[in-house]
Amino acid sequence: MKIAVVCANGKAGKLIVDEAVKRGLDVTAVVRGKNKSAAKNVIIKDIFDIKAADLAGFDVVVDAFGAWTPDTLPQHSTSLKTLCDALSETDTRLLVIGGAGSLYVNSEHTLTIADGADFPEMFKPLADAMAKALSELRKRNDVKWTYISPAGDFQADGARTGKYILGGEELTLNSKGESVISYADYAIAMVDEALNTSGDNVQKRISVVAE
Repeated sequence: MKIAVVCANGKAGKLIVDEAVKRGLDVTAVVRGKNKSAAKNVIIKDIFDIKAADLAGFDVVVDAFGAWTPDTLPQHSTSLKTLCDALSETDTRLLVIGGAGSLYVNSEHTLTIADGADFPEMFKPLADAMAKALSELRKRNDVKWTYISPAGDFQADGARTGKYILGGEELTLNSKGESVISYADYAIAMVDEALNTSGDNVQKRISVVAE
C-alpha cells in the first residue's frame, strides 16, 4: 500500500508516518521544507500548491494539517478543499485528522461538545473552524474521505498503549468515563483505517478514544 502523509513534519504527522513505516507501508512525506519524519520518500510542496499529479498513484492520503492562530484558522477549510480537488473522482482515500468539538452529545445530533457551557472559550474558534471544514467535507461526494475525530482530551505526549475504541458521530467514553487518547494511539487508529479496505467508513466521520 502506498500512503502519503501531508504535513508529515507535525507532531501527529510524524507519529502517523512512524506507525505506517513500522508496518511496512510505502510511505511518502509531503512537507514544505526539510523532511523530519521517518519517511524515505519525500515530496517538498506546500499543501496549498498540491495538484492531482502530486497525489496520483497513492492508495491513501492522510491530511495532518493543523492551524491554531486566528488568521490561519480558515485554512482548515481551504487546505481541505485543495486536497479534495486534487483527489476528486479518484479511488484514492483521504483520511483527515479531525477535531473533537463537533462530536455530538445527543442522539438527535443537534448538540455538540463545543456547544456545552463548560467548553473552554479559548478553543471555540478552533472548534468552529474545524466544524465548518467538516460540514464542507460532507458535501464532497466526489472524494472517498473519512474524517477521524480524536477524543476530547487529545494528548500530544500521551503514552502509546496500542488499544483504542472506535466510535462514530457521537462522543464515546471509555470504561473510566473518560474521553481521552494519545497522539500515538490515534496514529495506530489512523493507520488501521488506512489498511481498512472494506469501504465501511468512506464518506463518514468516525472517532477514537483510548480504552
